[in-house]
Amino acid sequence: MGGLSFSSSHFLPTLVIFLSSTFYITNSSSAAGWPVADKASTEFIRTSCGTATYPTLCYTSLSTHASAIQTSPKLLADTALSVTLQAARSTSSLMSKMAQSHGLKPREVAAMRDCVEVLSDSVDQLRKAMGEMTQIKGSNFGLMMNDIQTWVSAALTDEDTCTDGFAGNPMNGNVKTTVRARVVNMAHMTSNALALINSYASSHN
Repeated sequence: MGGLSFSSSHFLPTLVIFLSSTFYITNSSSAAGWPVADKASTEFIRTSCGTATYPTLCYTSLSTHASAIQTSPKLLADTALSVTLQAARSTSSLMSKMAQSHGLKPREVAAMRDCVEVLSDSVDQLRKAMGEMTQIKGSNFGLMMNDIQTWVSAALTDEDTCTDGFAGNPMNGNVKTTVRARVVNMAHMTSNALALINSYASSHN
């Protein structure tokens, strides 16, 4: 019977290129199509990102949304959560595809599936936090903010668990490097979002 077959020696390099290019698109595509923001907005983001764990990533991922953020700490926290959730969903989807790919050893597949499971939980935690941020009100601000901080912290723990799973794992070198870079980037964005959320929460104390 005729059909398509995949050679692992050809499939894995192609997949690595796909993952790498998608990583680039995820981190750069938002730069297009946004109106030019005024200087006050971009400086507000730059200053606010100075308190984040990864300030350069914070600024580059949020500055393209400056016209929407303006100089609002809440909109900054909202946007940080939104772009982080987008990155988390993209990474989780790619990891799911990766776990089903040809050319991986059983041990590698097991590691990928474990990572997919915890990343799925991370996406769920970020989704709940995003939903709560849109509903936050003055009378219940403290309680709702505590929930948001808890969920984002849990998401970060899940992402760290995934990256820890790659430590010492005898996975194909290029695949391991590319996939781990995606998950680490996602964790760094989550860490930044948490820092901005904490800053927003502090401004209401």
